[in-house]
Amino acid sequence: MEPLFLCPLPPLDRNADQTLAVQLYRALLAAIRAGDLPGRLPSSRAAAKVLGVARNTVNAAYDLLAAEGAIAIRRGAAPTILSPAAPRPTPAARNDLPRLSGRGRAIASLGEDRDRPGPMAPGQPDPDLFPRDLWARLLRRAARLTSGAALGYRHYAGLPALRETLARRLAADRGMVVTADQILITPGAQASLTLLAMTLGDPGETALIEDPGYSGAKAAFRTAGLALHPLPVDTDGADCGQAPAARLIYLTPANQYPLGTRLSLARRAAVLAHARRHDAVIIEDDYDSEFLWHGRPIAAFQPEAPERIVTIGTAAKALAPGLRLGWIVAPPGLAPALAAAQRTLGLAANVHAQSALAALIEDGRYRAHLSRIAATYGERGRAFARALRAIPGVEVAEPSGGVQLAIRLTPGTEARAHTALIKAGFAPAALSTFCIGSGQEGLVAGFGDATPERIADFSAVLARALSC
Repeated sequence: MEPLFLCPLPPLDRNADQTLAVQLYRALLAAIRAGDLPGRLPSSRAAAKVLGVARNTVNAAYDLLAAEGAIAIRRGAAPTILSPAAPRPTPAARNDLPRLSGRGRAIASLGEDRDRPGPMAPGQPDPDLFPRDLWARLLRRAARLTSGAALGYRHYAGLPALRETLARRLAADRGMVVTADQILITPGAQASLTLLAMTLGDPGETALIEDPGYSGAKAAFRTAGLALHPLPVDTDGADCGQAPAARLIYLTPANQYPLGTRLSLARRAAVLAHARRHDAVIIEDDYDSEFLWHGRPIAAFQPEAPERIVTIGTAAKALAPGLRLGWIVAPPGLAPALAAAQRTLGLAANVHAQSALAALIEDGRYRAHLSRIAATYGERGRAFARALRAIPGVEVAEPSGGVQLAIRLTPGTEARAHTALIKAGFAPAALSTFCIGSGQEGLVAGFGDATPERIADFSAVLARALSC
């Protein structure tokens, strides 16, 4: 008479997500580890009869136990329990886990809570305006037609079709002096900044950065070991009049982030003179240049010194951040070395997305899409500004571009207002978090997804917080 199970097993559930074999394996393994099943297991035939399952189910469970080292199976004999099976390792205590290096901890800390998801987040486009059906058709076409070297590593710096198309568009729309060979396609602005910070500056050298300024640029430069020096920003943009010598100068001249000002012609000349005097490289982030609501559009900074200015751009706002598509326009002599470094760092963009973007730009639908969404964002920005200006203690300028507003508040009220809005489900940023030395207070809130209802709710929460 073959031994049957000497301890009760949990009933098998035929409606569970796990198969009966997996359920039986786990139940037997737990019993073996607890020492409740010494000696042998019944044959698969006997066990199947006791449990009311198919013999194949029992055999599959026994095979899993054997692979675990819990039993030994010999042909013609009942499985032998290897007493007792070693327990699986328990999750390590937190202090037993592998630790990050000092550099790793610093890099990780720079990314913590930088981009809080939620309504009215700064820099967030409206996902409902993304041309899903059109993009799907372009991706299907790209998947069918992309082949050969394009699917390998040959075009790591970007597909020739996209680089050529971008060169024509940037020359026509932004007045840039550029050829396809100067363009590198990256997975977005942050990747571009990381590449430039790692290759254009050595640890300990100085980078000049707008204050308040883009947190992503600060993170990239600090990751590369650069020292940051703030450039104060006013209605004419960044002021480098009192700036020290530096290796890099980072600017958002078309639409300063987060204040929304433009770099005046006088300030452009001053920055360029400073860069030439100290042999610095200017990184022009052509941020939100597609979205300008009033005034004459200004050309990119790059044509004024194409040998010294590196320009970065992205499709994040025009299409969607999740596409991970950006670009660098480098001086001709610098582009090959940057492309080699890009390969080393693994900062390549998806080839099918590149092909789809090239087709979208080439046939004119990209420009038509920009025109449509720019009109929508302009209306939302103006409506948001009107609602905010009706709140006592709030100062906000008419939006001139971009998809966010800088909201000036009475000193000492930033934390209270920010906390109230976060608790209400909104995702603005505190203006002080964009600052290095100026310590300005206020909020930065997006209006890309600002429906009338959201504008009303946001304004009501802010008004209540400021009246306390």
